[in-house]
Amino acid sequence: MPFARLATATTPTAHIGLGLAAVGRPGYINLHRDRDLPGDRGVEALRERTHELLDAAYAQGVRYIDAARSYGRSEEFLADWLKAHPEADDVVVGSKWGYTYTADWKVEAEAHEVKDHGLATFLRQRAETGALLGDRLDLYQIHSVTVDSPALTDRELHARLAGLAAEGVTVGLSTSGPRQADAIRAALAVTVDGEPLFRTVQATFNALETSAGAALAEAHDAGLTVIVKEGMANGRLAGTEAPAVIREIAADAGVGADAVALAFVLYQPWAGVVLSGAATVDQLAGNLHAAVVDLDEERRSRLGALVEDPEAYWRCRAALPWG
Repeated sequence: MPFARLATATTPTAHIGLGLAAVGRPGYINLHRDRDLPGDRGVEALRERTHELLDAAYAQGVRYIDAARSYGRSEEFLADWLKAHPEADDVVVGSKWGYTYTADWKVEAEAHEVKDHGLATFLRQRAETGALLGDRLDLYQIHSVTVDSPALTDRELHARLAGLAAEGVTVGLSTSGPRQADAIRAALAVTVDGEPLFRTVQATFNALETSAGAALAEAHDAGLTVIVKEGMANGRLAGTEAPAVIREIAADAGVGADAVALAFVLYQPWAGVVLSGAATVDQLAGNLHAAVVDLDEERRSRLGALVEDPEAYWRCRAALPWG
């Protein structure tokens, strides 16, 4: 697996990846995007911003990049950067299929993305991803699987995904919603010709939402690489939005609240790659400080008191406006 070289990396920041959800399109649900992005959110402006982030990430040891078909032009921006940087042949590239971007490069849209985990969507989006990323694609994930997703039971789709794996592309899934743990365990049971289909799982886990933790530990024990998204809860655990306890620990450690939030995730023994969703180079630099934050037992205990009920957490996330 391409993630094997990340697992053996000695550079601390190699275990932090860069997700492109916040910069591949003009609208997203992270807080304070009005402060993070330029007034001009045209295609070329966000292409330039994405390339600035990729330059900074690579220079500071980040070696996993995460895109998706529904992240606007994220795959296109990433493909352009990879072509311009042939020396970056050690970057592990992941993308996702299952959502179609429908906002037409608008911040305000009736629907920003449409979900469909059917075989026809896989075939279409696999071709679209292939046209952009070609043989640089290392990982293709089903985007935002829930326990009722047909992707967990569609045997024809499973056979096609197994065929993709046979071509050398790792097959994974991401999960969302208050029943992430159930979706992860269902995915662990999916096999093709007696072999497990999924080799990675990407899930939301942070100081507010830890309900998938036990299932992610099981996935890790089963040999899957665990990728964690939304470690800062879409901005709720960063800057002035962060709870007082996170800001206090950050002040004591001499880092930002974002670094403490991500350090909490990195501390989990099953966490293989933890994503930064930075929209600016400064945010990325602050996020990368997570790799050196010391979270002793007392600090972890204080952070553990922040956990919310999963249903309440996901209701709050669903209410975040696209901005």
